[in-house]
Amino acid sequence: MAPPSVSKVLVNRNDTPSHSSPLTPPVILERGIPDGGLEAWCAVLGSFIAQFCGFGYASAFGVYQEYYTREFLSHESSSAISWIGSLSAFLVTAIGPICGPLHDRGHFYLVFVGGALLQSFSLFMLSLAQPGSYYQVFLTQGIGSGIAQGLMYVPSFAILSQHFCRRRALVMSIVASGASLGGIVHTIMLNRLINGPIGFATGVRISAGLVTGLLFISCLLIRTRYETGHDSLPANTWKAAIKCVTEVPSLLMVTAFLFFQTAYLYPFFYFQLDSVRHGLSTSFSFYSLVIVNAASFCGRFSAGFIAHFISVVDLTILSTVACAVLLGGMIWLSSMESFIALGLLYGLLSGMNIAMMAPFMALITTDPSELGVRMGISFAITGKWSPISGALLTKQYIWWAPALFCAVSCNIRYVIRHTRPTR
Repeated sequence: MAPPSVSKVLVNRNDTPSHSSPLTPPVILERGIPDGGLEAWCAVLGSFIAQFCGFGYASAFGVYQEYYTREFLSHESSSAISWIGSLSAFLVTAIGPICGPLHDRGHFYLVFVGGALLQSFSLFMLSLAQPGSYYQVFLTQGIGSGIAQGLMYVPSFAILSQHFCRRRALVMSIVASGASLGGIVHTIMLNRLINGPIGFATGVRISAGLVTGLLFISCLLIRTRYETGHDSLPANTWKAAIKCVTEVPSLLMVTAFLFFQTAYLYPFFYFQLDSVRHGLSTSFSFYSLVIVNAASFCGRFSAGFIAHFISVVDLTILSTVACAVLLGGMIWLSSMESFIALGLLYGLLSGMNIAMMAPFMALITTDPSELGVRMGISFAITGKWSPISGALLTKQYIWWAPALFCAVSCNIRYVIRHTRPTR
């Protein structure tokens, strides 16, 4: 059966949706995209589940960080342990230049289903790791799971451009919220399982079973609108990649998000450990990361609605400034009240910021058929660098050093992003 015909039309900036900004160049809108319907919303649900099981699982690494530091890999430094989660988070975006072009050329199922299978396999292999065996955890959780999440990450966003046009920012923020909801569920479940009577091996197997079942449903829900090798897909991947790093708006966006991503995951990795080291109760420490992820879910989910009124660019800038202030405020964390307040605010605002990354890329992409390539390149460049924070923390737990570094990184991002080129 032939794929549906899609025609493209060049429109002026004044004709763009209300969430556009002065940064927006003339964009190409695709006629024939349904902007809704059963197949389109099934794709949203499937992508939401993929984020839940992919980056959502990575968002719960703070549970592993605390458990590894305290018991499973107690002979390793916090920085060495954070390399596991950081490499996994980095690979989520680093392999974007591979899976992005593959998606644009019509190989969505090859990439996405392959990532789902690898994620399931990696988590079951993690359950076989032995206490003290750093390399086993590093290979399965750091490398295997990271690559698996990366294979699903870019396609789960890029596929939405086949089903939505004017609602693209909204549905992308909904899909992005899946990672935060996954962070909530996985954090609670892993804390109950790993730190409970079940133990590490069986607990990880149970979580792997849940992830496997959900990813199976996700693969069944998502359907593409273009066949493999369809002519409307980009033939010149290299040209699209060059444009991603040479066009001024795109270059500014990539550089700004790079600085933000350097700081973004620090609270997600160390919030639970921070509360433990400050003498707060074990029960509260276990749920401190849930507070951040719950607020992040609200932020990601609501970002698409808010951006409709104040634009994607303005929401990104405002949330960046707020996150910089809150990261600096982590220096003075000590009481339960301060952890709750900062966790709620940082989760909410950082969630909004991250949810706007994919819509931002779609906003400044002049040709929608290049979106997969540009997302892949941008996500790869803006990979997450949490080991820097771990190295600054040291074994003596100097909490002010990584907090100050992350706050400065966010402020640099604000300065870059606030510099808007005129057209």
